[in-house]
Amino acid sequence: MTLTWTETRTRIRALGLGLDDVVVMGSGPMLAHGLVPEIGDIDLVARGEAWALAARLGAPVPGEHGDKVVRLPGSVEVFSGWFGRPAAEVFATATRVDSILVGSLEEVLAFKLVLGRPKDLAHIALLRDALRQPKDDADTRS
Repeated sequence: MTLTWTETRTRIRALGLGLDDVVVMGSGPMLAHGLVPEIGDIDLVARGEAWALAARLGAPVPGEHGDKVVRLPGSVEVFSGWFGRPAAEVFATATRVDSILVGSLEEVLAFKLVLGRPKDLAHIALLRDALRQPKDDADTRS
């Protein structure tokens, strides 16, 4: 299954978590900024009431990177933070695209560099180009 930005926005709104209390992460910010045409799932970071509601919709389990995650139908994962960073830090650098909060492209680049999965390599190149960031500077991020 793949999702366009229109489909992604529709699914996020349908969750009813509140648009001020969720930030799209994963490859979603790349989709929102037109760097990729589609994504395979929706990763959200939630805070406050949005997190509490997500936790009632599905059982929170420990995520790979120290955060809690709730897996919802329709390929949606809701996280309590992102790669060990508290939700508040993710929200601090988020911007709105079509009324949806999305994580910064710099943060997307940073976590994709850490993961280094085959599917991330093409995204890393797109992000570097979009951010016009020299490769050596990006590689020093942690």
